[in-house]
Amino acid sequence: MTTNETAFSQAKAVIPGGVDSPVRAFGGVGGTPRFIASASGARVTDVEGRSYVDLVGSWGPALLGHAHPEVVAAVQEAASRGLSFGAPTETETLLASAVRERVPFAQRVRFVSTGTEATMTAIRLARGATGRDLIVKFAGNYHGHSDGLLAAAGSGVATGGLPGSAGVPEAITAQTIVLPYNDVDALRACFEQVGSAIAAVIFEGAPANMGTVPPHPGWNREIRRLCTAHGALMILDEVLTGFRVDPAGWWGLEAVAGWVDGAPSGRYSAGFVDASCVEGADWVPDLVTFGKVVGGGMPLAAVAGRADVMDLLAPLGPVYQAGTLSGNPLATVAGLRTLELADQGVYDRVNASAQEISTIVSDALSAAGVAHRLQRTGSLFSVMFGEAAASSGVYDYDQARAQEAWRYAPFFHSFLSSGVALPPSVYEVWFVSGAHGEAELEAIAAAAPAAAQAVAQAQPE
Repeated sequence: MTTNETAFSQAKAVIPGGVDSPVRAFGGVGGTPRFIASASGARVTDVEGRSYVDLVGSWGPALLGHAHPEVVAAVQEAASRGLSFGAPTETETLLASAVRERVPFAQRVRFVSTGTEATMTAIRLARGATGRDLIVKFAGNYHGHSDGLLAAAGSGVATGGLPGSAGVPEAITAQTIVLPYNDVDALRACFEQVGSAIAAVIFEGAPANMGTVPPHPGWNREIRRLCTAHGALMILDEVLTGFRVDPAGWWGLEAVAGWVDGAPSGRYSAGFVDASCVEGADWVPDLVTFGKVVGGGMPLAAVAGRADVMDLLAPLGPVYQAGTLSGNPLATVAGLRTLELADQGVYDRVNASAQEISTIVSDALSAAGVAHRLQRTGSLFSVMFGEAAASSGVYDYDQARAQEAWRYAPFFHSFLSSGVALPPSVYEVWFVSGAHGEAELEAIAAAAPAAAQAVAQAQPE
């Protein structure tokens, strides 16, 4: 039988670092990554045959659970007709229509293969639409690994202790202004100084790449106001949150339903929206990027938004974007079937499980005397360690990095040894699926006290 150690050793001989995405290497927690052989529902199984309750969810796409039989059947049927055509298919139109039905301001949708491509295309569109060069982003917000967006990007960059990336020319990074997240004064000052040169502000509606960090009430609305006042575009990055935290993504949860600092305001009910919600929303972006859930676990992402901006894309306009596998028939059918199956019942189950797991974990840490803050944005959540986080919460990148991150590795490994797989980085969020049931919640509850004790006994290196 192959072991995880053997699999990792063999991988490192032919793949840089043994992985195809850095956080998978367990650099943030130490030890040997688990090589997954299969997954079903709420569980994954490694090459040694050990099963784990999964709280990674393929980093978001597994909203329904792994290998949902109806999604798998749809992909198998599509595969029997051909894997890729390099030509348009009707499924692309159906999926684009499903996206617009859930997010009515997305008047046009262009499919690509990855979230990085989606955000890169959105930036190019914004520059093409405005004739300007500067892009504003926020520290700790991750928008993929294109050259201009890696500065202070959180997530895997923070885990590796990297300031950005080698190989990115200074001339490109000079076109990106990085501001502290949730700092209204800094954003206003930036627009006062160089507002006429800003093409767009790109942001995660609810950041999930420095742990779960909620936006301050009114923060996203102020981004909208300033962009409108200065002629810049507002680009909402929902690669992670889109169709996961709400049928209409973070925009639906905050701008329509009124989610405020970790809890719904009660202004409206979260859930499916219609076109009238656009006019009544607190804020509406010009462009939005989707990934993860929109592809149902297959390589697919999208950029969408206002028709007049989106129609600047070739072949209608002068902004070029292309991809041989963009909108390929297997990924689009997986995404379409996932959205069709993701009814309100799925979201209700995910939200309920996220709330219960959050409570289980937080209560165990409190019982062990561990200072912490459990932060949530919709069904996404993560743990921040330390007295500062516990007393004041974490609302920007500096605060996220200032937490007692060294406590996470023993926490992670204790859960893993008990058969519960957490994200292998303190800076990643936890994902729950519609397949998590009582058995999984009981397993997490059984593992939590020992994990909390491991945290309590941890010492900084």
